[in-house]
Amino acid sequence: MAIVDPMIAPAVDRARAALAQALREMVGSGTLDLARAPGDDGLIAADSPAWAVHGDFSAMMIGGISALLLQMLHPGALAGVWDHSDFRRDRLGRLRRTAQFIAVTTYGPTALAERTIAQVRAIHNRIHGTLPDGAPYDANDPALLTWVHVAETDSFLRAYLRYRDAALPPASQDRYIADVAIVAERLGARDVPRSRADIAAYYRAVRPALRGDHRVRTVADALLAPGPDRTQAAGLAVAAAAALDLLPDWAAALHDRRPAPLARPAIRAGADGLARVLRWALRTP
Repeated sequence: MAIVDPMIAPAVDRARAALAQALREMVGSGTLDLARAPGDDGLIAADSPAWAVHGDFSAMMIGGISALLLQMLHPGALAGVWDHSDFRRDRLGRLRRTAQFIAVTTYGPTALAERTIAQVRAIHNRIHGTLPDGAPYDANDPALLTWVHVAETDSFLRAYLRYRDAALPPASQDRYIADVAIVAERLGARDVPRSRADIAAYYRAVRPALRGDHRVRTVADALLAPGPDRTQAAGLAVAAAAALDLLPDWAAALHDRRPAPLARPAIRAGADGLARVLRWALRTP
């Protein structure tokens, strides 16, 4: 156990508290009341692996960025962002909204989770249009909802396995995927994968529909661009590199952003160091 000089311990505690506050403000978690009444198991039970996966800040941040990179390869998902969001200036806003939605549906009481899902469905009602090839798209399309969910679920789990617990048993991994499927189904998704094998089969089926083009590059550039806050930008740069490294090889190829093999150890070491700092900041004193 490390011994902290009593003279500097207060300064260390203040630094940790300040970093924890900044992290909570970044994702908006300090504003949520997720208390469940006795007898309310929520949508996802407290013994689910989802509580551990979604509770690791670094895995969720790296996995969240990787999920966005993966999602935008689907023309329908990309069109919703391109036509209906200020993606060039709202990178953190989108990450914050995603983080809050996942926190509520994972840890919150049933009524709050269901209200939040209804609010998202109402927002989706306004998101529709036409793809560049003339085909229509709709954010409430069950197939599109399944794609967005699978990209998130797979990315969060990949990040957790790489940066938190590589020994998570395969049965627990499959239970995580099965447990969070209820959220996608409440949103309107259909045929939602419930295991790692299901996800692999799903990717094989959907890959022919995925694209990497100039619009993908534009949105990815905006997502990965450094922000004005130097400290925040440094952390996000480490997370962004790790998010690209986390992508399946076929997705990285579509983005044409495959990290060089010799760079991967340094990327992973940097992300592991970042994860340790974030866990230190957020641990309960």
